[in-house]
Amino acid sequence: MAIILKINKFPIEFEEALPILRKIEKAGFEAYFVGGSVRDTILGREIHDVDIATSAYPEEVKQIFNRTVDTGIQHGTVMVLDHGNGYEVTTFRTESTYQDYRRPDEVTFVRSLEEDLKRRDFTINALALSEDGTITDLFSGLDDMKNHLIRAVGIADERFNEDALRMMRAIRFSSQLDFDIESETEGAIYRHSHLLEKIAIERIHEEFVKMMKGTRPNLGLTKMIETQLSEHVPGFKGQQVILKHLSELNLQKMDEIKIWSLFAFGFKYNKPSTTKFMRNWKSSNQLTDEVVKTTFLLNQVQNNQVGNIELYAAGKIAVVAADHLSQIFDLAIQPGELTIEYDHLQIKTKRDLAISAKELIADEILTPGPQLGQVLNRLETLVINNELTNNYDELLMAAKSIKNEGSN
Repeated sequence: MAIILKINKFPIEFEEALPILRKIEKAGFEAYFVGGSVRDTILGREIHDVDIATSAYPEEVKQIFNRTVDTGIQHGTVMVLDHGNGYEVTTFRTESTYQDYRRPDEVTFVRSLEEDLKRRDFTINALALSEDGTITDLFSGLDDMKNHLIRAVGIADERFNEDALRMMRAIRFSSQLDFDIESETEGAIYRHSHLLEKIAIERIHEEFVKMMKGTRPNLGLTKMIETQLSEHVPGFKGQQVILKHLSELNLQKMDEIKIWSLFAFGFKYNKPSTTKFMRNWKSSNQLTDEVVKTTFLLNQVQNNQVGNIELYAAGKIAVVAADHLSQIFDLAIQPGELTIEYDHLQIKTKRDLAISAKELIADEILTPGPQLGQVLNRLETLVINNELTNNYDELLMAAKSIKNEGSN
């Protein structure tokens, strides 16, 4: 067993979880912090989830602790509840055959840490941290971390054939950590890229967005192109020339709306095509709506057809996104121009009108019916275009005039 490094000071997340490890060890079993939390501790990054691996079987874990939840007991995972926190404690295990290229058909619980670490995806994630601060590294993960490399544990082809999502995870880690992908690992991704189509698009979506939000999204997108993964996700097939162009743009600091709008606009999608693109990626209706509005507004900017009506229809979120992307695509507007113009609008929604349907009815200007809606729509348009001031008295007079026009 290779013991290479010792950590003298634990982050607070580990300090709070140490009683769990100690209680398991006091019962006669092994217990370690494992996975991404150990990696991120060594790299000085923020920890998100604390995962614990143990030689104790699930039923033994449940006997040790009073409060547990069977979150994934068939795969050896029990959540231990402690002082308001929940910690996933998973039994050392081996896995065999992956007919769906994602989940193992059979899980076998074992007592060996080495056997458990063998099944991990990448060497930098195959590290175990004991309660005394000792790092157990059996696959040179610390060396790979030092050399900024993403390397599969064992034979890369086998790891990706077991779980095809690992290919996207490799590229996501490359982007997040600014690491290169080791050559044999990258070659295996290329050879197995077609298997990505076996994976639920929701899982790919999650990894893709994390990749694009990483430190080096340009690197991640380039790796997707080079490994052919881009040929096996919705909307990207046959778009390598455009994708390469997009990979050369400034892709830093983008939220999810900007990420998807970047591709929809880059692919020159119209509204229906953008909607279909987002649905194929299993996006929420809210995200789809904002991306459709942002992409449409970018098209209007490109065609020099942006007016108050277009800004009003887009709304603040899409306007801010389009402002950012206009600079990325080097469209002919000044930084922040769309947002400034949007902020100068008298109203942002119909509710902002200084007169309401109820008031028009109460003042006996109009009665309930189609004409009422038509008058309000006309007032809304006139205020948006600054042809009227959003003032009650002015709108009241305008409503009378519009009504009379309709009566003639």
